[in-house]
Amino acid sequence: MSQEDQSVRAELAEDGSLFGGYHPRMELVHRRNAVRLSAILDRHGWPGRTMVGSDAAHAAWLVVQHAVGDPALQHRVLQLLRPAAALGEAALLEVAMLEDRIRVSEGRPQRYGTQFDWDQNGEMSPLAVEEVEHVDERRRAVGLGPLADDTRIHREYIAQSKERPPADWPQHQRDIHDWFRCKGWRK
Repeated sequence: MSQEDQSVRAELAEDGSLFGGYHPRMELVHRRNAVRLSAILDRHGWPGRTMVGSDAAHAAWLVVQHAVGDPALQHRVLQLLRPAAALGEAALLEVAMLEDRIRVSEGRPQRYGTQFDWDQNGEMSPLAVEEVEHVDERRRAVGLGPLADDTRIHREYIAQSKERPPADWPQHQRDIHDWFRCKGWRK
């Protein structure tokens, strides 16, 4: 599932079509993978490192991280990941990234600064961060470096990609809000 996710993403990024909103082909992969992962969770619980190995456990996390159209699944997995990470069955970083993804989807500030998007100045920047003065402490606790370093790396990566800032940033923000609302993330 994660291999298909990454190969479709790479293909769409290469031709530039990944960046014009949620590409229908990418959404289809994410939805199909979410359904399959839900069935795995129902049958086996969280597929942790001991059960499936580190690579497959990480792949399961990637599938849920990209299941942006399924709030119930992301919330369910966050509740499974926290105790799994405490037992070494999942990475603390994966818990942090999923928590940030959920908070951003709900329109709340993130805690670890792992989620980025274009800002009003046309720069790739971390989305709003709660208590930003303590973000690097929280990041360090889950194995991340300083947010400033991550921001620089994201911007360097974007500069080499085909992704460009939205032509109409306010409309981009409205479109994002509307999408999250229609998926049940926001009111």
